[in-house]
Amino acid sequence: MSKLAEKDKFIDFSDYGRPFGKAFALQLKNTKFTPIHVTLLFGISGIIAIYCILNHHYFIAGLFIILKSIIDAADGELARLKNTPSYTGRYLDSVFDIVLNFMFFMAICYVSNTSFWYTILAFFGIQLQGTLYNYYYVILRNKSVGGDATSKIFEYKSPKALPGESQKSVDILFKIYILVYGTFDKIIHFLDKDAYKVKTFPNWFMTLLSIFGLGFQLLIIAIMLPLNLIEFIVPFFIAFTFVVFVFIGIRKRFIQA
Repeated sequence: MSKLAEKDKFIDFSDYGRPFGKAFALQLKNTKFTPIHVTLLFGISGIIAIYCILNHHYFIAGLFIILKSIIDAADGELARLKNTPSYTGRYLDSVFDIVLNFMFFMAICYVSNTSFWYTILAFFGIQLQGTLYNYYYVILRNKSVGGDATSKIFEYKSPKALPGESQKSVDILFKIYILVYGTFDKIIHFLDKDAYKVKTFPNWFMTLLSIFGLGFQLLIIAIMLPLNLIEFIVPFFIAFTFVVFVFIGIRKRFIQA
């Protein structure tokens, strides 16, 4: 099952790893590997990238960051191929993402001259950017005929476990998800509380917004590292955060319910 109906599909700059992720998932379709195993694998790739950053192997770090994005696309694809959607996988994937993002920035802070508090600000900014993208994207997915509705627009309570997963695991991961993402969700909802009323988002808008997708954000870091631009990574993402208000302004002015 596709995440979006055909008419709602758009060019997603953050999803460059999808074709490779699909190919990888196809190789695992008839094996005992589960989407959770793939999620753990992208976590390992991220940890290797962090190790490489700490040891100044920036080119290799960039490769593993990109590999992480590719594998990240494969877990959802495998879940669709095996027809085993799960909230456990959905929340675990998101929790891994935010933990790895924090560790990426802490590693960059450690090996550069960037201050700790500026790094925290950049991390906060990159999460806010990603939350805006996910907010609009999930709204689109939930309103797209035949789209994937595993993710909810408003995450207020733990969902009922799907077949094959434990309710206890879903409940625990939901609480962790709300703990680490709740603040960002509330900020974006406050800034654009009426976005969920929109019937659909134009393809051009979602394509532009996809520069806030995690895959594209990590691609920027993966490119800047081997170019010896590590000192500029944190300032870039701090400045990039202000574009959040540009997208919200465009949505309110041109894309109304």
